Amino acid sequence: MSLTKTTTVDQITVTENGIVLYREATRIMEDGNEISKTFHRTSLTPGQDLTGQPANVVAICNAAWTTEVIDAYNAQVAAAQAAQTPGA
Repeated sequence: MSLTKTTTVDQITVTENGIVLYREATRIMEDGNEISKTFHRTSLTPGQDLTGQPANVVAICNAAWTTEVIDAYNAQVAAAQAAQTPGA
């Protein structure tokens, strides 16, 4: 009996405002047959530090996060925060 564990990014999505969502699938295999699979989802906001992220996710982020996308996202966040501030 041989057990192996693999983790791969199996989905990457870029939303309208530049947020990158990705899913990692962790598979436990026994003698070549999948006996367990779990998922972990992560979201990254434009301009976020990408240290430690999978290489294929970093490549998508670098392509999607133009200066314009990062600036628009930061403006959207600032506007949302200003709308929530009492007396604004």
